[in-house]
Amino acid sequence: MTPVVLMRTSGGPDTFRSRTLRDRLVRVAEAAVTPLVPADVLDIFDPLRSGADLRGRIVSVTAETADSATILVKPGKDWAGHVPGQYLRVGVDVDGVRLWRTYSLTHGPRADRCISITIKAIPDGKVSNHLVRHAQAGQLLHLGQAEGDFVLSDPMPDKLLLVTAGSGVTPVIGMLRNLFSKAAPLATDIVLLHSALSRSEVIFGEELRRYAEEGRLRLVELHTDTDGMLDVADLDQIVPDLASRTTYACGPVGLLDALEAHHTERELPLHIERFRTAVVATGEDGQSGGSVTFAKSGITVEGDGSTPILDAAEAGGVLMPSGCRMGVCFGCVLPLREGVVRDLRNGALTVAAPGDGVAIQTCISAAAGACHIDH
Repeated sequence: MTPVVLMRTSGGPDTFRSRTLRDRLVRVAEAAVTPLVPADVLDIFDPLRSGADLRGRIVSVTAETADSATILVKPGKDWAGHVPGQYLRVGVDVDGVRLWRTYSLTHGPRADRCISITIKAIPDGKVSNHLVRHAQAGQLLHLGQAEGDFVLSDPMPDKLLLVTAGSGVTPVIGMLRNLFSKAAPLATDIVLLHSALSRSEVIFGEELRRYAEEGRLRLVELHTDTDGMLDVADLDQIVPDLASRTTYACGPVGLLDALEAHHTERELPLHIERFRTAVVATGEDGQSGGSVTFAKSGITVEGDGSTPILDAAEAGGVLMPSGCRMGVCFGCVLPLREGVVRDLRNGALTVAAPGDGVAIQTCISAAAGACHIDH
């Protein structure tokens, strides 16, 4: 008879008992919070933990002007940082609908690891008005990681022209705060040309004027209530050495289009950041469903508002990632590039503006309007 050799691969009786006890505790915890899972409970007690969906807790809300405010946020542990000039997506629940907007980061290095965004409330803007008028310390925001290439070059050019209008100054203030926080003196010659409705409407006005008084930059303010709109044909008079400067610009579409045409004709270096304003159509009461288009395959399927996108896609011939099919394992997550979906567990709506990449679980999400998914 061949002898049988019993081998202990790792640990001992105590290890086995410990593992068994741990497994039992997990099962008890799962039973106690059903239909949730322990991760849902952890979200309540530690929503900023590593491995959770990226969120941030509002630390403070500070008014900048009558219609704008800076929101200081402590991000979750998985926040990867940013380069001044970049933006991030912010998700806010307004009247039961999760809406996503993009906002520029308005700070340089911070020892407390907090991040800040500055928002100007626009007429009929659900998210901007909600944040400026109603956001309070302690509230949670959903966050995306920093994105965008509107950043200063390295090495820095010898001469810079920064052209901003209205809230277009927000990415630029982050750049300036970062530059002026360095111990080494800044060699770059900076001109900031900023246009706003009036002197009192200049976001960060006192800070920018202080930089000018300290000789850190030359500030040119144009107030449309007295000076009219900026005409790019006047740039040569405002900035006589325009041809020797690298221009960074952020503001309304009309201004940026005019600058682009002006600089292209003269072959001058120009970097532009365009803010997007988008309206996403939602099905009636979020219940009527809509078409779902998958970008890579080009296949479009119809969702009836109650069928998971995962099921509708598979029925339409789309090969989909999946796992538990009940919202637990996150094996079915895909980026929603545009559209609105409804969480079949609680009815919550999630909206993505064109170009966004909001992660959704297709196994528990149904179309609540036309959707575009990157898959």
